[in-house]
Amino acid sequence: MFSIHARPVFNKRLLGCAMALVAAAGHSSIVQAQTTQQTSSNAAAPIEEILIWGSEAGQRSSLSHPASVLTQADLASINIATTEDIVKFEPSLVIRRRFIGDSNGTMGMRGANMFQTSRSMVFADGVPLHYLLQSRWNGSPRWSMVSASEIAQVEVLYGPFSAEYSGNAMGGVVLIESAIPQEREFHFDSSYYSQEFDAYGFDDRVNGYKSFFSVGDKIGDTSLYFSYNRLENDSQPQTFYFGANNSSPTAANVSGGVIGNDQFGNSQLWFGDTGVVDTQTQNYKIKIGHDIGAWSGLVNIAYEDRASSNQPNAYMRDSSGDLVWSGNVRQDGNGISIPAGRLGVGEQERDSLSLGLRVRGPLTDTIDLETNLNQFAIVRDESRDSLRNPADPGYTPAGQVTDFGDTGWQSAEVKLTFNQLGVDNLSLVTGLRYDAYELNIDVYDSNDYRSGSKDQLNSSSGGETDVSAAFAELSWLPTQQLALTLGGRYESFNSNGGYYTTQVGGNVQPIAVPGQSRSAFSPKFTAAYQATDNLTLSYAVAEAYRFPIVEELFSQYQAYNTINQANPTLKPEAGLHHNLGVEYGFDGGYIRVNAFQESIDDVIEAQAETLAGGISVRTFIPIGQVDTLGGEFIVNASDLWLDNLDLRFNTTYTDNEIVRNRVDPSIEGNVYPRLPTWRANLLATYHISDDWNVGLNYQYADTSFGRNDNRDTEQNVYGAQDGYSRVGIKTDYRFGNGFSLGAGVDNIGNDIDFVAHPWPGRTVYLNVSYDWQ
Repeated sequence: MFSIHARPVFNKRLLGCAMALVAAAGHSSIVQAQTTQQTSSNAAAPIEEILIWGSEAGQRSSLSHPASVLTQADLASINIATTEDIVKFEPSLVIRRRFIGDSNGTMGMRGANMFQTSRSMVFADGVPLHYLLQSRWNGSPRWSMVSASEIAQVEVLYGPFSAEYSGNAMGGVVLIESAIPQEREFHFDSSYYSQEFDAYGFDDRVNGYKSFFSVGDKIGDTSLYFSYNRLENDSQPQTFYFGANNSSPTAANVSGGVIGNDQFGNSQLWFGDTGVVDTQTQNYKIKIGHDIGAWSGLVNIAYEDRASSNQPNAYMRDSSGDLVWSGNVRQDGNGISIPAGRLGVGEQERDSLSLGLRVRGPLTDTIDLETNLNQFAIVRDESRDSLRNPADPGYTPAGQVTDFGDTGWQSAEVKLTFNQLGVDNLSLVTGLRYDAYELNIDVYDSNDYRSGSKDQLNSSSGGETDVSAAFAELSWLPTQQLALTLGGRYESFNSNGGYYTTQVGGNVQPIAVPGQSRSAFSPKFTAAYQATDNLTLSYAVAEAYRFPIVEELFSQYQAYNTINQANPTLKPEAGLHHNLGVEYGFDGGYIRVNAFQESIDDVIEAQAETLAGGISVRTFIPIGQVDTLGGEFIVNASDLWLDNLDLRFNTTYTDNEIVRNRVDPSIEGNVYPRLPTWRANLLATYHISDDWNVGLNYQYADTSFGRNDNRDTEQNVYGAQDGYSRVGIKTDYRFGNGFSLGAGVDNIGNDIDFVAHPWPGRTVYLNVSYDWQ
């Protein structure tokens, strides 16, 4: 539970929402109609206005760009623990956060699945949070660099229809804006979490808590803000293990293993799991805003200190009652082999620093400037894993240490907005952007993993990429009912400094990888037409090129049972995207329907094969073409059916197909992985009084596949891509003395579903907060 200080004013949520089209749009009938179509709860009544840096809350960037806006009033039915919770109920968007505090909270949007992390972008106050260095579970946005309790507004843009964003916006863009202090203030909130979980050989309750406080003030023209966020949580086991079939006559007889199917429907004998994952995340944030006349500047400094560890569980016991950690075993006629290192312990420490600067203001009466600079550095990222479990009689301190060297990114952008170009209602946004990324990973054999000793280099890989871009977008209102935008983005991509190592005669030998240079131009066009006072039609079309990231090009290593092969010649993904929208507005809300189509060539896919003995070999190989046809039905309304009842409902249909694949034609015609046909979300909030809310939330998705060959059809087992239907409730009460209390439950039915790894079971939330100003 959280809140942000504000002062009461009348609702202006959509005032100026078409300023991205033309500066004069505030006087047009399109904007006049849209300002009467409220996008969130309590639209007709006085509400609190959240002051965010440089703009008003509730703005929507463009009428013709499919988008969704969230303010604090829209979050009353969500049990919020971390930042990604805020957007997980939005249309055509899925967050794979496996537990509270998960560092791998990946995001998928529209035709991009939850592992195609390089096809979505996240910005907080202009600072990139998307992680375009690694992919799949390692490519999650750095959500923890911004705390949920400091967020004022979120806008979700769908598709690459704006020239201001790169091809990494194929799925979409999440724009987070935080509050900036206008007076002296203090905020504190604390939450307790408790989850039930029962699967395979694990049955227990895991708990956690979060504490957050912030202080802020405005002294003259300078706003100061400091916050500290600490999250500690234990998760359910994330991986469950079965053994490779083994008919050794010397296999020991054991008991306690769990017999059940894998995702392919094959019966397996499960012998253990990774155990509870204990996570601790601390975030420190400083924001300094300063106004000089009409100019504003914002300095944003965020530091993350994160640690996690796990203690695996063994299920099997021998005839003496001792736990079995490795070897050839037999239970009820099933013989398997348990690798010695499979149940080893692991721990990770990660420190990250983000520096951001945003400056904007008028150069002249008709020209505005905005500049964004960012530096993100991984100060430390080290994983330490043992070769055996400490409880294993064969245990030694030997293990493996994985260490990130010079890793991070820099970005710089300058953008000019010309509000008058000599033609009525014509404006131009144009600018330059530069992004540079570097990734270096070393894997060491260690004689003492606990101390992190790096005794023998096992493998090393890394490299650099950079993208330089120039963009321009013209916006025009030829009539009071029609808005048009025409834009384009030119990008120049380079990869260099790539390397990996190979083992020669027991020695590690470095191999330099040739770089590449490519360029691409992406045209964009959007149109919005106001047919009546309530009805708006829109169409958007865009090309987009998503260039490969460092991991896809250069990452090559062997870590225990995983081998990753580099592919430095990858071409960019090339997409053609369409969106046709119809929106009907009414007092207190709107109904919106979007039909979208995406056709993407050279889809970069991490394809893996498991060899005998459980060794997994993975490399990034392009799939020739993947097509997606989809539709969204969205209802956002206040006072719907009942006074004081607010509703946000959306459902999404997608039809995905692998159209061409030269490497393996047998998968042509298959459904692309991790993209369910149907998804739906519901947020319903009833305001019992001005201070007391009760809410209901619901999430639904049907089953999907996890593999291109679509062979994984078994459900409700580890490794499956289950459908799910989860119901949650929440209530909060605000006292007159600054205190608020809240409580909620997610997944009331305690359904145990899997997205390869398990989703959380029934989770209870208790919250308390205090505000002073």
